[in-house]
Amino acid sequence: MSLKVDIQTASSEPVPDEDDIRRWIASALRISGREGDSEVSVRLVDTEEMTRLNGDFRGVHRPTNVLSFPSDLPPKLQLPLLGDIVICAPVVRAEAAAQHKTLEAHWAHMAIHGALHLLGYDHVEDSDAAVMEALESRILQQLDYPCPYQGEPALEQRGA
Repeated sequence: MSLKVDIQTASSEPVPDEDDIRRWIASALRISGREGDSEVSVRLVDTEEMTRLNGDFRGVHRPTNVLSFPSDLPPKLQLPLLGDIVICAPVVRAEAAAQHKTLEAHWAHMAIHGALHLLGYDHVEDSDAAVMEALESRILQQLDYPCPYQGEPALEQRGA
């Protein structure tokens, strides 16, 4: 599998190293069973841009941690484009502090969460959320990060 990750930083906040972001996304794709070449764009943004995107695409006029935009290409084109992930650096920092998680572990979780959305995973229904959360936890564990849910449902993730 060949993976191309285009990373754009549009945030004044500190953000992870690009190699870490690529490693987290590659792990999500590999462990979830994605085969073949893949291309993903990742944009790291501040609160203002994320608020606009969340309002425009979800009708929610506040920032969120991560948004994913799966490509909607006809399968017959056979292009490796999975889609775009947008992560809000200030929200990730604030959530990590509020949830008593390391910033690195929470960034890894958000990158993995976004990548799984590009692959079609969702968490709108509780049964789908359980599948997605278990996979996220497994991927994070294999990367030596703790379970992000600490025994409680990931209600903060609903709608992300």
